[in-house]
Amino acid sequence: MERSQYSVSVDAVEIDDDFWSPWIDRNREVTVEYQYEQLEESGALENFRRAAEGEEGGFSGMWFQDSDAYKWLEAASYELAKGEDADAGEDPGLHERVDEVVELVAAAQEADGYLNTYFQLVEPGGKWTNLHLMHELYCGGHLIEAAVAHYEATGEESLLDVATAFADHVDDVFPEEVDGVPGHEEIELALVKLYRVTDEQRYLDLAEYFVDLRGHDDRLAWETAHLDEIAGHEYGQLPQGRGDEIMDAAQNLFFDDGEYDGSYAQAHAPVREQSSTEGHSVRAMYLYAAVTDLVAERGDEELWAAMERLWENMTTRRMYVTGGIGPEHAHEGFTEDYDLPNETAYAETCAAIGSIFWNQRLFERTTDPKYADLIERTLYNGFLAGVSMDGTEFFYVNPLASSGDHHRKGWFTCACCPPNAARLFASLGAYLYSAVEGELYVDQYVGSTLETTVDGVEIELTQSSALPWDGSVEITVEAEEPVPVNLRIPEWCDEATVTVDGGEIRHDSAGYVRLEHDWDGETVALRFEQETQLLRAHPAVEDDAGRVAVERGPLVYCAEAVDNDRPLHHHSVPVGADVTENHDPELLSGVTTLTADATVPTLEGWDERLYRPATESDSTETELELVPYYAWDNREAGAMQVWHRSDSA
Repeated sequence: MERSQYSVSVDAVEIDDDFWSPWIDRNREVTVEYQYEQLEESGALENFRRAAEGEEGGFSGMWFQDSDAYKWLEAASYELAKGEDADAGEDPGLHERVDEVVELVAAAQEADGYLNTYFQLVEPGGKWTNLHLMHELYCGGHLIEAAVAHYEATGEESLLDVATAFADHVDDVFPEEVDGVPGHEEIELALVKLYRVTDEQRYLDLAEYFVDLRGHDDRLAWETAHLDEIAGHEYGQLPQGRGDEIMDAAQNLFFDDGEYDGSYAQAHAPVREQSSTEGHSVRAMYLYAAVTDLVAERGDEELWAAMERLWENMTTRRMYVTGGIGPEHAHEGFTEDYDLPNETAYAETCAAIGSIFWNQRLFERTTDPKYADLIERTLYNGFLAGVSMDGTEFFYVNPLASSGDHHRKGWFTCACCPPNAARLFASLGAYLYSAVEGELYVDQYVGSTLETTVDGVEIELTQSSALPWDGSVEITVEAEEPVPVNLRIPEWCDEATVTVDGGEIRHDSAGYVRLEHDWDGETVALRFEQETQLLRAHPAVEDDAGRVAVERGPLVYCAEAVDNDRPLHHHSVPVGADVTENHDPELLSGVTTLTADATVPTLEGWDERLYRPATESDSTETELELVPYYAWDNREAGAMQVWHRSDSA
């Protein structure tokens, strides 16, 4: 098969961009190595060693910790895929380390293909009894994704053999021995990837089985009613274990007023009938990504209609301005329309990453620019905020306001987000371009070189970009035969200029500009005007009533206490406020800051008084300093807010 995931592969793109290259280089040089060390320190790799030796007990970490190692393998494999041209150098040290972990994983696999170190070490008799919380299929999905990435990067089948043996085992078990779906979706999209590199139809059929059964499945309900018969209790006997809490969680997460609900795992209704994003946000994104892949393979219009409904619900009623999703801590997910609190926002980094996965698939099915626009918003804001500027600390939770006590951490007991971020950075090139139905699409404006084929025609494209600070982009194209090239006009741009070798191209400043040309090194120049905008939220969003947010180009801005003399809540930014910009190359590795006109209450007359008549109070003019949201909490700790009080909002 030609592809495992998207239409442009990781190794077809070399990124050379003033903004993104430092992040990507840091991911390769710092984060991947740092995370390997964390896998050792957390015991994740030791679990595989013990399982390989046939030992019992001694399991370390969360029961689904295998997935952290698999995501690390996927990220490292993408780095290997870039090869010498990307200055990754086919690093022999990294290659040897990847080989070491692959051998370790392979050694831990049982003869029948089963692989999950928690069950192998702790509850060998409990396999496949607790689908909704113990994550066997989830871990297996990440194993498969890592294997596909490793195979495509190296051409080696060592990890792919492990993954196919596991998938074959699952295919033997489901539905013949167990008829049920995973509580945490992930294996569905992984099986489609495996089908695309092996051309084995049974993997695609298995993915379809899991998708079609969701919402019809009584297995998850049965498990919650038979907690004493399923796995999970033994985890409580481990030093870090919380087996009883796991069982209690089943009641809290799967029941509503004493009745089984299932929405936490998107199992409340068949996927074809769902119309609102429900439950755990990461699970939802992985499910929707898998469903979109199935639609691409099988052309199921009912499933496609569901995806369109769910995307519309998420983006018009249940998404933060940063692209973050999932406001509630209790179940890490969605609640109800317009419930978007700021300081208590969950907006998990993994959910933002999952949204990017889903939207890239949606785009490649439709070439609708709204999906690429959302990827851009999420990349620069909801995702990028999740990683520190030194590459060693991470947000699990991404609030839009903080009193100063929320900070990134080097690792987590549940460490899903750090390696997830690493694999997205490592594979970023695959999200910049798309080749769909004989045409090339420039989806994201990131300095890079692309070498690929579009419907059999070799094409080379070089892009330089000044985003996000300036809207200037230049692209040169060479192709053996004419290939239409489509250039996205970002949703935030009201005025765009497009020229080819100096000749201006007429367009309507929306969607994609389609250029049909016999390409022979011509230069396409784009100019996207960047105007600072003050945004309001829908009136139904209670937490943003009377407030405005500030956006410039693809970036959402926030205020931090470190930049402002008065408490942030004192400031009021009128709707018509003047906002000036200044690029500071020394601040936060170089950022464009914004200064907004604002007012603050005068402090005179408040001595020894807690309340006074409103007519006696007054305000004075000041300024509110703003930095990009992604950069917050990289300096002195202090309050932060995205939405600012506005007397005229």
